[in-house]
Amino acid sequence: MKTHRIGKEMPDEPGIYDMSGNVKEWCSDWYYTNYYGDSPEKNPQGPSSGTLRVIRGGSWVSDGYTCRVTYRSSYNPDSHYNFIGFRCVK
Repeated sequence: MKTHRIGKEMPDEPGIYDMSGNVKEWCSDWYYTNYYGDSPEKNPQGPSSGTLRVIRGGSWVSDGYTCRVTYRSSYNPDSHYNFIGFRCVK
């Protein structure tokens, strides 16, 4: 895999650029291994506390399997890596 400048690739089906692959995305949810099995079906908010934060998607160092928006993992919230970031939404 290689990096590219933002907005230089084709947009996805909804017309959004660069939603996958540049950096794994921090989420506000605390990580719990079996949360999907125990969570409400609609709009799960995640546990109210924990030690690890949820990371979604893949990055420029990811393989094809982990470079999906549905991929979910976790990291210590004090972690600093060049393949983890966040998105600002409006």
